[in-house]
Amino acid sequence: MDAAAEALLRQTVRRIPSSKLNGVLGRWGCLSEAQLGSLESMQPKWLLCDNLISLCRENDLSMKHVAEVEMLYCIENPKRGMWYAYQMVETDDEAQSLELMHFRERFKAHLKDLIGHVSIKLKRHQDESVWIRIAWGDNFNRPNHLKPTYVMHHLQTPYVFVSGLTNKHKPLLFQALVLAAGYSSIKNAHLNGRCITALRDLLMRQYKQVFPSSCPKPLKESNPLPNPNIENEHAKLVEHKQRAAAEAFGYEDPPKLERATYKLETKYREHGNESLNGRDEPFRGVVKFTSSNLLESLKYCITSGMASTPLTPLLSSITQKGRNYFVIRDKGPSIASDTLGPDH
Repeated sequence: MDAAAEALLRQTVRRIPSSKLNGVLGRWGCLSEAQLGSLESMQPKWLLCDNLISLCRENDLSMKHVAEVEMLYCIENPKRGMWYAYQMVETDDEAQSLELMHFRERFKAHLKDLIGHVSIKLKRHQDESVWIRIAWGDNFNRPNHLKPTYVMHHLQTPYVFVSGLTNKHKPLLFQALVLAAGYSSIKNAHLNGRCITALRDLLMRQYKQVFPSSCPKPLKESNPLPNPNIENEHAKLVEHKQRAAAEAFGYEDPPKLERATYKLETKYREHGNESLNGRDEPFRGVVKFTSSNLLESLKYCITSGMASTPLTPLLSSITQKGRNYFVIRDKGPSIASDTLGPDH
């Protein structure tokens, strides 16, 4: 085991909580039961790392094996980083029947043709998704395993989720992906967040969003008010709020998103200020909504009466279009006209 492998192993062990470490190492499968039993997860991490490195040397493990345990922990705990969604377009018939082995061979071949030193690992997860770990180098330097790029892709779908990708390597990865998967190009899906399952559910329409004509569970009268007319109006109002919330975000728990961003572009229109009226460039601003669970917060705003109904398309488009980044452009010559559109 060389110094680079030791550094990656130390970094990985420091990231894994002590309570989960034995389970991760057990699923790794590179240590015997006796060796696992000799490790004390409650001892200081630096001492545990030293003992683990000694066992890895004893088993003659290399960077290949250490990258596997780091990849295993990342797949099981994908919320540690920010994920960005992309969509491949203009497919051919081959992409609909692509097998993992074929995709693996083509992806590795294309990427290694583009860059001299690169380390690539592919693994199929239990949900049939394909996870890719890429450690980038260049024509003169070895791959940097401390800052890998992760890619998650479901075969037979055009969607790709990427974390830890730099602008320098983005063209290389995208070219290898579209060639290996049988597409011609790839575009930004304008959706990002830490919960990759939420991004997947929104884009792949696995999120159950319904549009009822009436509330499926009418409210039952338990303690009638003295005035039945007041109670009837209150029940109708509650039913209307519940229906509006369900139409926007469904009856079940919505996907977990942390943010939504709106980029505003508008013109200044008011008589008497020619310097601003004649400005060619629009005025630009950015509005960001953030929450630990943004869609659940918006849903609560509707049911509690804090937000008016029906919900503005600026917010309901998050689930309807599967995006959380929008550009609102003022297109009217004299009256502002807000439209949702992609950022080209």
